[in-house]
Amino acid sequence: MLIIDAHQDIAYNALEWGRDIRRSVYETRQREERYTGDPESHPTKGAGGIAMSGLPELRRAGFAVVCATIFCEPCSSQHIPACGKQLTQSYRTAEEAYQVGQAQFAYYHELAREPGISLILNQADLQRHLQAWEASSPEDPQRPFGIIPLMEGADPIRTPEETEQWHAQGLRIIGLAWQGTRYSGGTRAPGPLPQLGRDLLRVMERVGIILDMSHSAEESFWQALENYSGPIMASHSNCRIYTPTDRHLSDEMIRALIERDAVIGMVPGNFFLNGEWRRNHRFPVMLEQVVRHIDHICQLSGDALHVGLGSDIDGGFGRDETPEELDTALDFVKIADALRQNGYTEADILNIMGGNWQRFLSHALPAS
Repeated sequence: MLIIDAHQDIAYNALEWGRDIRRSVYETRQREERYTGDPESHPTKGAGGIAMSGLPELRRAGFAVVCATIFCEPCSSQHIPACGKQLTQSYRTAEEAYQVGQAQFAYYHELAREPGISLILNQADLQRHLQAWEASSPEDPQRPFGIIPLMEGADPIRTPEETEQWHAQGLRIIGLAWQGTRYSGGTRAPGPLPQLGRDLLRVMERVGIILDMSHSAEESFWQALENYSGPIMASHSNCRIYTPTDRHLSDEMIRALIERDAVIGMVPGNFFLNGEWRRNHRFPVMLEQVVRHIDHICQLSGDALHVGLGSDIDGGFGRDETPEELDTALDFVKIADALRQNGYTEADILNIMGGNWQRFLSHALPAS
């Protein structure tokens, strides 16, 4: 089954935590301090958790394409990992953000030199890649694996005009916000879209970069819709009706995205699925909660054409913070099983697991 995942922090995990995506997830777990069963003791607590992904598992599971992020954390977020590590993928100034972002982009270009891994930069690339993937075997250690570069939080772009340089390097999707950035209000940082953000949107539309609405503060969200006519998506956002924080999408926001033919990536993180789950208040969460969020979007749209996957695994959270049925990337096919058990047709399941992102990217990416 084709799986397209709209959000993984591959470069960040490699450069911040030394997690090499080329390794098996089991090797990564062995290399990291052994998990004792107490989440508080895990070395990457609050910064990725227990590893879930590695290329061997992603390939066998059917992950054909991943939108891989360029993500650097503002020092103002005051996020201090429990392990005490000094963060390197962080910034205080636009210049520092630029340097971190460029290093992550260089990582992706180097990764794409590996057998079977490629950067997907246009519609022709996507078509060729998926044809090769369809002809491949899940057991092929070099099964085609495609990466679409996505910037999460636009601060690495020093000026709006510099967007052309990033586009020439291969950047194809930009989310203006993470928390608040110079370009947009964001999660836990409410506010409008400043003039700098409007200027960035104009350049993005001119050069042909997709706008990712995840993390946008509500006021900035609506103003971005008014100021950008190109393709939009939400790489990793759930439904606010079930998780009532500004990180997630209200029904009005979901309807607006549907009207623009967007796709919304569901995140299987426990604290994104259930508003009562906390790292200091844990309880079992099941895949039924993922289905609940998916189904809500389908009910609002009247079909199953506007929702997909945006996992954020090993970036936003790890095994210790996902539904009980998920251990590694190999288990993502269980989402399809859960949808099947809830009456979804095979056609709808194929669309949710990857077909909707395939359709969206097939027209949203540049033609060539």
